[in-house]
This record gives sequence, C-alpha cells and structure tokens, in this order.
Amino acid sequence: MLAFESEQDVIRRANDTEFGLSAGVFTKDIQRAHRVINQLQAGTCWINNYNITPIEMPFGGYKQSGIGRENSLEAIHHYTQVKSVYVEMGNVEAPY
Repeated sequence: MLAFESEQDVIRRANDTEFGLSAGVFTKDIQRAHRVINQLQAGTCWINNYNITPIEMPFGGYKQSGIGRENSLEAIHHYTQVKSVYVEMGNVEAPY
C-alpha cells in the first residue's frame, strides 16, 4: 500500500506503467470509486473486491497487457469479422 495526497496522484502513479491488465479500488465512497476507475488505464477493474472473474465478464488488459479479451462475446468479436451479404432470389427491377 502506498500513501497518497490526492486522487490525481493515485491515478497518475497507477497509469505510469506500460501494463494495464487489472486494477482495484477499495473505498466506502462509491462515487469516488467509479470516478477513479474511469480514469485508470486497466482492462478489468474491481470495486471493493479483486480477481473475481465470472465467465460472462470480459477479461483482458490495456497497453502491453494482452491483445483482445477472453471470456464473453468480446472474445468471439476479437476472432471474427462481420460481413453482410444480401441475396436477391427474384427479379431485380431497379439494378444499380
């Protein structure tokens, strides 16, 4: 644990790394927790808990802490690319 003078001091120190896998904020002030978490450069964040990762929760980091996300639909989106195909089976009255 490190002492700090202000939220901005904590956020600056936490983000001053090339990694950003996860972060946790413990506080009784839920508004402060959300305010700080919003500014942290980390892919998975917890408030008043740590390292709980249900399968439906995307997991992965920012910066040099991984590529994409594991778990949930976010993992599928990382490995797929959407393509739209429209097929006309009848007469085309107004071709382009």
